[in-house]
Amino acid sequence: MNEPRIVAPQPATSEQYFEETLRPRRLAEYIGQDRVKESLAIAIRAAQERGEPLDHLLFYGPPGLGKTTLAGIIAAEMGVNLRITSGPAIERPGDLVSILTNLRPGDVLFIDEIHRLNRLVEEILYPAMEDFAVDLVIGKGPAARSVRIALPRFTLVGATTRLALLTSPLRDRFGATYRLDFYDTAALRAIVERAARILQVPITSDGAEEIARRGRGTPRIAIRLLKRVRDYAQVIADGTITRELARLALDQLAVDELGLDEVDRLILRTLVEKFDGGPVGIQTLAAATSEEPDTIESVYEPYLLQLGFLQRTPRGRIATRRAYEHLGLTYPENRLQLEIPFEHAASERSSDA
Repeated sequence: MNEPRIVAPQPATSEQYFEETLRPRRLAEYIGQDRVKESLAIAIRAAQERGEPLDHLLFYGPPGLGKTTLAGIIAAEMGVNLRITSGPAIERPGDLVSILTNLRPGDVLFIDEIHRLNRLVEEILYPAMEDFAVDLVIGKGPAARSVRIALPRFTLVGATTRLALLTSPLRDRFGATYRLDFYDTAALRAIVERAARILQVPITSDGAEEIARRGRGTPRIAIRLLKRVRDYAQVIADGTITRELARLALDQLAVDELGLDEVDRLILRTLVEKFDGGPVGIQTLAAATSEEPDTIESVYEPYLLQLGFLQRTPRGRIATRRAYEHLGLTYPENRLQLEIPFEHAASERSSDA
């Protein structure tokens, strides 16, 4: 089992310093997600005035929108340590018990991909979240006995990209659940400009906007694109990122005007060219594109749905008229009746089976 990381107050090297400071440390520095920020600010202030740890929180949404960053901000605002681990890393109940019993009063325990917790491990969390205690069974057979170990009051912050995969007993134990949405271009541009200042990269306002437009509404992707454009500007030009230079660099990376990369276009072209636009089940689509179903669902599909290029239906995925137009293809009018809202995930799962 991987040991949980404890976030240190000062990184050891300048490179680590840049990587760490790209993440905001305080709510005031955090850009976007205004409703979530406002709600968290109230909850943090109320907990501080009562002298209590913050209630358990759950963040969900596509990858790269700032769930880990918000956990760090919560710990910093509360003035406590942040311990970081992930669902797949906690393999046995004893692993989780070890983590919990080493927490200090008020600590924030962040579990990424919490929906991937083993069910036996998850059951340890129930009394830990509600009663701040863990129940252990010592011995076997008639000699077995139950021992309850008291825990310090702590805050569990869970993050997931697949809220529906969380069991109801676990989900109901969180005091508040927050959905993180994709960022608009203005917020992403501000994030890119902030990152450029920290990285000491000269950038024009329209250069930052060009990167933001192709950032898929996701800060992690926008900052990654900024770093690649920085490399291009350093080698090909004088180091300053302008709109034209950003456009040339991103075109070379095969990132189009809407932020779609080669895999996004592969998914759409596979739907259109191999399956006549769908409907097609996620397992079939994954096999045809050589991608994992979970990767398509959690990484690529949310943004394609946001753009209106893809629809989920009870019979599978369908490429919409917008997808055809973006690929420069003619949309067959006789497919219009197939585009219906997706409402029942269970129906689709059964059709994929």
